[in-house]
Amino acid sequence: RGKALQSRPAFTLVELLVVIAIIGVLVALLLPAVQSAREAARRMRCTNNLKQIGLGAQNFHDVNGNFPSGSKLTSPPDTYYSNWAINILPFIEQQNLFSRYDDTVTNVHANNKAVRETFIDTYSCPSEIKPKQILTPESASPNGSAQYMIGSYRGMSGVSATGFDQWAGFPSEVVVNMAQGPGLRGMFHNDWVGGPTKPERVATITDGTSNTLFVGERSTRTRQVRGTFWANSFNLYALSGAYNQSATLLPDYDACGRIASDIAQCKYGWGSFHPNLLHFAYGDGSVRPVMTNIDMRVFTYLATIGNGETVQE
Repeated sequence: RGKALQSRPAFTLVELLVVIAIIGVLVALLLPAVQSAREAARRMRCTNNLKQIGLGAQNFHDVNGNFPSGSKLTSPPDTYYSNWAINILPFIEQQNLFSRYDDTVTNVHANNKAVRETFIDTYSCPSEIKPKQILTPESASPNGSAQYMIGSYRGMSGVSATGFDQWAGFPSEVVVNMAQGPGLRGMFHNDWVGGPTKPERVATITDGTSNTLFVGERSTRTRQVRGTFWANSFNLYALSGAYNQSATLLPDYDACGRIASDIAQCKYGWGSFHPNLLHFAYGDGSVRPVMTNIDMRVFTYLATIGNGETVQE
């Protein structure tokens, strides 16, 4: 006869619960590290996007002798054509798409539908919570409305004088800022035929390229129809301004609106889903973070090209 089967000890209920508890603790310890690693990877990709955008603007300057306009229009009437993000497409390996944009007609014209609705990875931060959406912006340009692919980055238009009187605004508002002095100008402002401003050059950045913001993050958790649309040449959606108000750095349009002293600060605001910071491309081609607790006076100093302020690192 074979040997009698020997009994095999098994886990008791208490031992099983202890093992489960240990696994739970290990997972709890591991998840933050995984999330941190993922966020570090997203930040790296976002930084690389802005690096490509900054270099694209520099290469545009090398070829054309100036940087692109924030947006190009004729006035009167306010007729919008291309913008900075469209114009640097050949310099971020998007020549074929650029060739499809018809700058002889308005931005909202049917000829430009394919460009307006195209997703470009370089223009989208990987931290966007709802990427690759084609939406109709909440405000239509004077030329009418159209749908656009969302984006994550806006050009710096300059410092607001009062309310909507800023470099991202209508031509009449730019005239108001001209009276305030050229030091309010940012790198990417509106330019129109016969107007008082022209596209900027390296020589006009008297504050120094390393002290001047070019392009930064603009994402919002609420009201994405008030977010960024990279191919929209109407000033509200591819350009933002600088205010002495911290609400403008919130990645939440509705939250900004509850505390801002002027809703323009939210329409022309910034925002990032990276914890406590936003990434900006500077005029020298570098990409550096702006902390959300920055002194907002310093932020307005960085926004202008020639106001003569000294900014410490």
